[in-house]
Amino acid sequence: MPSFSITDWVVVAAYFAVLLGVILATRRRQDTTTDYFLAGRNVGFFAIGASIFASNIGSEHVVGLAGQGASTGLAMAHYELHAWIVVLLAWVFVPFYYNSKVFTMPEFLERRFGPKPRWILSLVSLAAYVLTKVSVTVYAGAVVFKALLPDAFGSPENAFWIGAISTVVLTGLYTIAGGLRAVLYTDAIQSIILIFGSALITWFGLEMLGGWRELRDFASENVAQYQLWRPLSDPDFPWLGILIASPVVGIWYWCTDQYIVQRTLAAKDLSTARRGALFGAFLKVWPVLIFLVPGLIGAALHAKGLMVIPNNDGGGFASDQVFPTMVTHLLPVGLRGLVVAGLMAALMSSLSSLFNSTATLFTVDIYEKIRPDATERQYVNVGRMVTVVVVVLGLLWIPIMPKISGGGLYQYLQNVQGYLAPPITAVFLLGIFNDRINERGATWGLALGFVLGFAKLTLQAFFGEGKIENPAALAAIGDFNFLYFSGVLLLIVVAVVIGMSKTAPAPRREDLAGLTMSTVDRAAVRASWNKTDVIATGVILSLIAAIYSYFSFWI
Repeated sequence: MPSFSITDWVVVAAYFAVLLGVILATRRRQDTTTDYFLAGRNVGFFAIGASIFASNIGSEHVVGLAGQGASTGLAMAHYELHAWIVVLLAWVFVPFYYNSKVFTMPEFLERRFGPKPRWILSLVSLAAYVLTKVSVTVYAGAVVFKALLPDAFGSPENAFWIGAISTVVLTGLYTIAGGLRAVLYTDAIQSIILIFGSALITWFGLEMLGGWRELRDFASENVAQYQLWRPLSDPDFPWLGILIASPVVGIWYWCTDQYIVQRTLAAKDLSTARRGALFGAFLKVWPVLIFLVPGLIGAALHAKGLMVIPNNDGGGFASDQVFPTMVTHLLPVGLRGLVVAGLMAALMSSLSSLFNSTATLFTVDIYEKIRPDATERQYVNVGRMVTVVVVVLGLLWIPIMPKISGGGLYQYLQNVQGYLAPPITAVFLLGIFNDRINERGATWGLALGFVLGFAKLTLQAFFGEGKIENPAALAAIGDFNFLYFSGVLLLIVVAVVIGMSKTAPAPRREDLAGLTMSTVDRAAVRASWNKTDVIATGVILSLIAAIYSYFSFWI
């Protein structure tokens, strides 16, 4: 296996030099919560869109998506074609969030419903960030270090931990120092490196394989494994389950999650916020081609004996080793360092966004409620301390990750999100489109939804075929496909929210001003867009339709 050369190290060092320059150039005083958590609300559309993309595409995406492409083909492409949902964020959700001048999504829930839903969403979001996003992102980055630099630090295990700890600490330092402004502008440069580096993998992989026709021929020999649309009999990704669960998870993630939406709140005006989201949607069109397809290429190279992917303990190749193996085998000196820099960019951009969003959630939604008389400077310092705590908790969770990510990092993440998303999606959609929904309905919907989702996740871990099979009812629940369960849980929450809302008085219309579709200032919203925004939206939706059309019939 090719080793990491001096030239590669020079390229990585150059990446860090550029990153440091961006941090120093954008660092300003961070004395107020608006400065620290929302970059002074004065950011342009390019930085917002690039940050949305870079925050989403973490190392778990780069590593996990390539692994899923190698093992399950294009089944996960539906989640990566969520650019249409980012368009939904731009046109439907952003006007409500931006005009309400909130810092967080739980804060928006309090404006719409009352304090109880805010508390529930804040606490669940904080727990989910540590147990899923932070830990998965760090673990995926550490896997890359272990595969690419197995002997650089004495042993692969040392490379794993040194890679994880050093990257997390460095990211934590610039997030603590620079706040959201540092996150946004470093994300802008990191997204460029990430796209370019990943595109190189696709290019060199196809070159070694013999071209796109060879990839199509390989996929055609394994249609059941690699096709975009799976039959209803498929145990993991039936097409109906994908159609049900993918939008539920997508609307939660792209339109209601603090991790993503916070970038749009930093815009200098509503028009810029929308265009930032649209630019993020345009960038989101491409992951299928530069992250998922390389996994397919890796599987084809492995099958033809042109590249050997390490085995896992259960036989067959280890899916999460596909991308690191391709980097080491395909790329020449120098470019290998650039792609490693891109992987580090993915890790650092996602982590920095997570750290800042988590600090914002805790400070604004919890600490500010407990200490409303604290100064702005104290709130900023609390946000910095929270970042330190999240770094430590994320590192502590890493040893557990290999035990629960047996189906691949990305599939693990989608399982957890499939149970977390339905109650949040239901409450936000009903809250915006139905004036009758009130605090009681939202509270019951969120609480019951999270309890049922966690119960399903727990049963899935312990009960089912090959696990504990008695009692049969619990085993059946454990084996029930997570995609279908997302739909069932959404319907349950919708029914609970509507039913419980009817047991309490409707909200007063004056309390809903600007918070629902019927009370929004339509003239102000209309003044914030023009034909450029419409044309951009048309281009994005056309690209999505083209990709879907091609890959639906490519094999």
